[in-house]
Amino acid sequence: MASATLNAESSLSREREKNQLPSESYANAVEQNPNLGSSNEQIPPAQYTGQGEDDTPRSPRKKTHKKSGSLRMNGHQPPKRKETSIVVVEDFQDKDGEHLTGLKRNDTIELVSGRKAGAGWEKSHIHFAPLSIPLKRRLQTLLVLAHTLSVAGLLTIFFLLCAIPLFWPILVPYLLYVILSAAPHSGNLSHRSDFLRSLKIWSLFASYFPARLHRSAELPSTRKYVFGYHPHGIISHGAFAAFATEALGFSKLFPGITNTLLTLDNNFRVPLYRDYALAMGLASVSRESCENILSRGGPNKEGMGRAITIVVGGARESLDAQPHSLRLVLKRRKGFIKLAIRTGADLVPVLAFGENELYDQVQSEQHPLIHRMQLVVKKVMGFTIPLFHARGVFNYDMGLMPYRRPLNIVVGKPIKVVQQGKPDDAYVDTIHALYVSELERIWQEWKDQFAMERTSELEIVE
Repeated sequence: MASATLNAESSLSREREKNQLPSESYANAVEQNPNLGSSNEQIPPAQYTGQGEDDTPRSPRKKTHKKSGSLRMNGHQPPKRKETSIVVVEDFQDKDGEHLTGLKRNDTIELVSGRKAGAGWEKSHIHFAPLSIPLKRRLQTLLVLAHTLSVAGLLTIFFLLCAIPLFWPILVPYLLYVILSAAPHSGNLSHRSDFLRSLKIWSLFASYFPARLHRSAELPSTRKYVFGYHPHGIISHGAFAAFATEALGFSKLFPGITNTLLTLDNNFRVPLYRDYALAMGLASVSRESCENILSRGGPNKEGMGRAITIVVGGARESLDAQPHSLRLVLKRRKGFIKLAIRTGADLVPVLAFGENELYDQVQSEQHPLIHRMQLVVKKVMGFTIPLFHARGVFNYDMGLMPYRRPLNIVVGKPIKVVQQGKPDDAYVDTIHALYVSELERIWQEWKDQFAMERTSELEIVE
């Protein structure tokens, strides 16, 4: 085959014009202007001024835009936009907001957040008393608070008076009088104030719970009596309301009988408080005091028409004061039985339904070490300190105020006693068994009405 022949491009201008070529070749133009062949050079768009065949002006060429379609045609794939969604996952573990909130994306990236601030405060565990409380209920709370804090409050007032030198000439003789006075043991009841015991304010105190006093039988005023109060509870509010005041109408239920509530002898060594206690008719629980009260006064000056109330279980029983249960420390408590036989006083069992429900305290089974320490304090000091709590003045869940729970104090039938100077042990056991039997009768007869929320039956221990 014959190969095609390429004619060389002439560089002479005359020949180039003859062959209808530009005046300069492309090589000569590049030598004179090196930037002419650069790819970065932007060549201005051509201006079209000529006319078409139909003598209409030509339109300028439009700029073209690169589209995805054209890129695909050239073998290039445009980057895909990644669409992600966020999923919020909440896992509540308790009602106080102790939970984790998870933020999870669909591309397996997970963000874990902490607890939500402020969660759980919508509903507090402490229930506060509303502001719109009737005046009567406020006065009830005030009276119970004053009685509960009477020892600490009066002792504080005494120390404040001691800080003022102006009162020293009065306080020094008063302290001597407190030390030497025999009023708590004499049995004369000379400091007893029937006016103070009958004040209307004690009705507010008793209606706080509320408390009621019930009798099983009439008690003739020609006999003398030893009332045994059960259980001790924490502070024995029921005993104070029933036998230290006239709030529950003791003198109307048992006319002609002068009852004296007995308490620890140490309470009469507290300045100011001992005068308050004596005015309320309280006396010492010592043997001397009991025998003096039951052998003096009355119509025959031998104690007829007199009565004393002893909280038999004492401080030991207070450690077993658990709501909805009734454990009485009574098996070995026979001193009050012997006292009744020596003085010829009839025994009257008293059972207070609801006394143990007024407070909550630490259970001895769950904290044996604390229980042993309390028993040691009881043995050394003569009293113990239960770890208890109930409600407060402005809330219903935390504080040292007793709960507002009903108190029903049932006075049982009297157990007649034959007086003996030296009580026989067999006779003591017989009277003790009769006393326990009457307590059990009261429990069985009234438990379904006054102890409907009980979790156990009456239990006699120690």
